[in-house]
Amino acid sequence: MPKYSNRSKEKLESCHPDLQNLFNEVIKNYDCTIIEGFRSNECQEELYCQGKSKLKAGKSKHNQSPSLAIDVVPYPINWNNRIGFYHFVGYVKATADQLNIKIRCGADWDNDNDLHDQTFFDLPHFELIN
Repeated sequence: MPKYSNRSKEKLESCHPDLQNLFNEVIKNYDCTIIEGFRSNECQEELYCQGKSKLKAGKSKHNQSPSLAIDVVPYPINWNNRIGFYHFVGYVKATADQLNIKIRCGADWDNDNDLHDQTFFDLPHFELIN
């Protein structure tokens, strides 16, 4: 059975309880790594300046404590395996639906299940929505 490293657990603990519940359920059947939960404003601004985020410091759900956003990737990490990322996204979304946790992801920002209308792909990103 897959399990999180201590580093992944630490990052997961910086997140909202709903995200913790979701990804504690996901890890039971799908090996993955937590890349980031809470993100400082300084780190957010750096990612914005690098073009890796569309949001300035203080505007990202990563910047709230507890974090309302999390970056998670399937393990072992292969950044070039887009199909693997999409498979993982589908698994996470199905698990969230089963737990009645409302999320959106960086593979489908407008949450319409059309992956062809995206202009900014952030495949590891998941966030809570109201």
